[in-house]
Amino acid sequence: MRAWGASPLSSIIPAVSKKTALEDLSVEQLRYLLMEKRRRMRHDKLEHFRRTGRVVMLASDTSVSSLETLRSGSLADIEQAIAEANPRSRVRRILDIFLLIVEVSAVIGLVLVLLNGLDVLRSLNKEFAIGLAQPTLTPTPLIQEVVLPGGHTPPNAAGGSTFNEAEIPEHLRPLVQSLASAPTPTPGPEQAIRIQIPAINVDYPIVQGDGPEQLRMGVGQHIGSVNPGQVGNIILTGHDDIFGEVFRYLKDLKPGDLVILFTNQKSYTYVVMSEPEIVEPTQVEVMGPSSEPIVTLISCYPYRIDNKRIIVRAYLQSGSK
Repeated sequence: MRAWGASPLSSIIPAVSKKTALEDLSVEQLRYLLMEKRRRMRHDKLEHFRRTGRVVMLASDTSVSSLETLRSGSLADIEQAIAEANPRSRVRRILDIFLLIVEVSAVIGLVLVLLNGLDVLRSLNKEFAIGLAQPTLTPTPLIQEVVLPGGHTPPNAAGGSTFNEAEIPEHLRPLVQSLASAPTPTPGPEQAIRIQIPAINVDYPIVQGDGPEQLRMGVGQHIGSVNPGQVGNIILTGHDDIFGEVFRYLKDLKPGDLVILFTNQKSYTYVVMSEPEIVEPTQVEVMGPSSEPIVTLISCYPYRIDNKRIIVRAYLQSGSK
């Protein structure tokens, strides 16, 4: 073996001769040789770092206490002793731990910001949805009737037959006048255009609206009532003693008589189920909705007196076409 030069460990580890056989070396001498080999390897690496421009500050000497640890400890203890002898390594470890803490804190902060942002977004969407929500309204009739349609003075009255304003309570007359000026909708393909009642020889056109002007042209369908064949109440009004006397003989209808309504596409047959009913002009409840498909026929009564109304109801015949 080659001779070893003087080293800081010479005062602790005995010198090893070239001629000394390996089996003659003590455990301390073998450990020393291992340590020396590792020291030279580190020294060569440091020299390489210096040549490539990297500067590494190392302690010039190893303390005696560290060497004692190297002599008696394991390889892990040796590495720890070397690290403790290098102040730069300790600073680096502290800096690494600090950076790790900073990174973990940043990740936690980012997660909290995202969660808070999602919560804010949910709150904004909830408030926006509340702002868009519409209140639930109770459905009301499009037009609230005050008296039954078709009212007029008798044709033999002074001044002839005119709209009977006296039937309407005085405080409600402005309302009725405003309703009279409402526009009449254009008939659609499913709306009634003709009525036949064979038992009393009725065969007349049906127009939309039941005001004085509409009833001059035939039978008027109340605006807002359902169409033939549909579930609900079709309200049809005609005069009894003026403009053709189209509904003069409603009083003669009996249960079982037929009322046939025509549209542009189909015909629907209704059957009278009860005797005609005489009511006051203010009994507008007969125009109310129905859970069954029915037709309500209305006219003034009695003939040439016209101070009441006559009502006939008929129900849709099953399978009507």
